Amino acid sequence: MKLLFLILLITSWCSCSSSGKDGVQKSAELQLENVEAKRLLQGVWINDDSNVPLLFVKGDSLRFIGQSDDPIEFKIYKDSLYTYGYDVMTYKIDRQSEYDFWFHSLSDRIVKLYRSENLEDSLYFKEDSQREPMPIYTEVVQKDSVVFFDNRRFRGYVYINPSSYKINKPTYSDEGIRLDEVFYDNVIHICVYEGSKSLFARDMYKTDFKSFLTDSFYEQSVLVDMSFTGVDAAGFHFTARVGVPESFIHNLIGVTISFNGDMQMELKEGTITSQENIGL
Repeated sequence: MKLLFLILLITSWCSCSSSGKDGVQKSAELQLENVEAKRLLQGVWINDDSNVPLLFVKGDSLRFIGQSDDPIEFKIYKDSLYTYGYDVMTYKIDRQSEYDFWFHSLSDRIVKLYRSENLEDSLYFKEDSQREPMPIYTEVVQKDSVVFFDNRRFRGYVYINPSSYKINKPTYSDEGIRLDEVFYDNVIHICVYEGSKSLFARDMYKTDFKSFLTDSFYEQSVLVDMSFTGVDAAGFHFTARVGVPESFIHNLIGVTISFNGDMQMELKEGTITSQENIGL
């Protein structure tokens, strides 16, 4: 009888453990995290090779020097550091103590850090309130052009509007650490007038040009600019530029709006499409 009761008790416990409830899973995850290792990592850490601050850890987030976006959430499980930015990155920990932190970079290089004892070293890592985002434009930019066709006067307007759409551009430090730079995409409004009469008006997004771009290029690029280039029998012509921030890599795409309001697009000659320098 006692044996039967014991079997029933074990069966009941196993059933509860495998129920898959969120609370149970979350509790198990917290038990796996190395809380002591996270506590030891708090503070500023200096690169042993260059004697320059490289890493600042505060609470559940960290920031590498030169990182332009928000602090990255991190966790330590067993002997590995996991960062949760645009992608999840894993860095194997080789050695950790109160004064030393060694880990393997993504390029399989051992990065050796030692703890800073200078409180002013934290000034190398600016807080969000001290930093400004890196958009292409910080305010609405208006461009207008006047053209004549068939003895008629047309005016084309372009309004470049900064948006809150974030674009993540991954870069890698000399130590082989992934740094996601954040830029902000633009929404561009185009319109054409004949006198005071509006003939066409539309908001243009980067998604409108996705079919002309590779997937990796699309993910890292922004809708940089748009220009009204003229009007002829085919309709109204604009040229859009989609490019990777802080590089010379871009695509020029011709946009033609017919007098019936139909839109056609084509990749223009002379477009810079080489992607060798951005790791695509």
